[in-house]
Amino acid sequence: MTIRKACVAGQFYPGNAGDLEEAVRGFLPADVTKIKARAVISPHAGYIYSGHVAGAVYSAVEIPDDIILIGPNHTGLGKMVSVMTEGEWEIPTGVVRINEVLAAGVAGSSDLFSPDMAAHLGEHSLEVQLPFLYYLNRSVSIVPITIMQAGYEQCREMGAALSRVISGYEKDILIVVSSDMNHYESDEVTREKDGFAIEMIKGLDALGLLEVTSSRGITMCGVLPAAITLAAARDLGAKKAELVKYATSAETSGDFDHVVGYAGFTIS
Repeated sequence: MTIRKACVAGQFYPGNAGDLEEAVRGFLPADVTKIKARAVISPHAGYIYSGHVAGAVYSAVEIPDDIILIGPNHTGLGKMVSVMTEGEWEIPTGVVRINEVLAAGVAGSSDLFSPDMAAHLGEHSLEVQLPFLYYLNRSVSIVPITIMQAGYEQCREMGAALSRVISGYEKDILIVVSSDMNHYESDEVTREKDGFAIEMIKGLDALGLLEVTSSRGITMCGVLPAAITLAAARDLGAKKAELVKYATSAETSGDFDHVVGYAGFTIS
């Protein structure tokens, strides 16, 4: 059994099980009506900065047993599109297993997907989602996917492949996209830039999202995972994406000159 150890526990989120559970609980608003979503987009910064946005997202949706978890590759290790197909991921509060049947189905659904573990060993973007998912559903299993590079047609092909896998699966699947928004510009500029990307996501427009982030220099690190997921969600019949919460790191740090944006969405 391959065990993927937590690599940012104690840095991005509390490393102690009790403290982590308390932190996650504190970020989840009470008495929120949950919807059945096709996908969500959630940030992956340190919880002190973006945990409240992630909590707003996860409190708004039902968390099924099976999650396709897709995020950017920050490390440059592994394959261009990496699917970890077996093993378990440890976090301080428990162990999240990989759904090996579903992962094999994803890895085999397109030549663009490559079975690979190297991309996941030091990558934080997927790991920071797990404490929320595990807190809300102790039976949750995942298919971890990271993306390094892809063009629109490749994103469209991967989205179509995911939609086929999900359509043929006998249980509900939620796609979780891990992404922050614009990086390291002023709060004013970041909010303006992020507004353009947000409108494309709300329109379920994968091509528009890729084009606007490129043309306006919006450094949304998970833009490729988001584009793939928007394409898949459209194929699966999604009709809308709703912005649940938006924030920037300035609200925590007090630094309004160099901020990161965080946007949380439900797609249904």
